[in-house]
Amino acid sequence: MHNKAARLRKSRSPKADPLFGERLPPGQVLTERFPILHEGAVPDYDLATWSLRLFGSIDNPVELSYADLQALPQRQLTCDIHCVTRWSKFDTRWSGVHVQDLLQALDIQPPTAFVMAHADHDYQTNLRLEDLLHPDSLLATHYDGQPLTAQHGWPLRLVVAGRYFWKSAKWLRGLEFVAEEQAGFWERNGFHLHADPFTEQRFSGDALDITEDAWREKDFD
Repeated sequence: MHNKAARLRKSRSPKADPLFGERLPPGQVLTERFPILHEGAVPDYDLATWSLRLFGSIDNPVELSYADLQALPQRQLTCDIHCVTRWSKFDTRWSGVHVQDLLQALDIQPPTAFVMAHADHDYQTNLRLEDLLHPDSLLATHYDGQPLTAQHGWPLRLVVAGRYFWKSAKWLRGLEFVAEEQAGFWERNGFHLHADPFTEQRFSGDALDITEDAWREKDFD
């Protein structure tokens, strides 16, 4: 059983810094680093066999290669990111494919309001379709002008606007359109379904505290 939510209930949250106004969510610490956090080993891929699936409650399931994604319109995105472990990083720069462009190119009109993102290794996170269609969400292939590194999700990761960063799944392999909202991996293990950092939707159930410096022990770029 993964008890990360319980392990993080140890110390007070950091005080808000008035310097950042409302841009920095409550309980967060700003960093210039890019901490590397994930469960399990970093996958090793061959792009000749890698694919992204779109399936579930759509009429025609689709399997896309990396080349297929590269042939679609490419967008640039600059956004702030906020991790549930209390670090935030401003003005991160991504590029890739927007879900709206992908659906339009494939003539897919999802009949549901919910999506389950599937990633390696056997990871899922639940999303609302409206969050994926937000202008500041992306299927990212590049970070800061370079292809994603393996530790940050190469060849494809989600970047989901306005949600704690566990929703931005690394090593994305599928988007499943589902009729009802379902809990993903971390959501089944004590984390909130919706993950809004500005209202501190960190955990499900009782409010938990989370140490402000747990992320400092991780590797970072």
